Amino acid sequence: MRKLLCPQCKVPVFYVKNGQGERLPVYITDEGQVVPRVEGESLMGFNLDTVYCMGCSWSGSPRQLARL
Repeated sequence: MRKLLCPQCKVPVFYVKNGQGERLPVYITDEGQVVPRVEGESLMGFNLDTVYCMGCSWSGSPRQLARL
């Protein structure tokens, strides 16, 4: 699985938030699919339309991510 990178700092690790503000670390595959960093975690209830970079202050749509 190839991972997409942050367009600003080139880090491949992001997180998503739910309505309570909880964070879940995720990767974004080269097909644009959001995948939990820890296998078996559920994405239920998390907003997958906006991802937040763990390496810098960038946030946005998974479609804006860079390919290596």
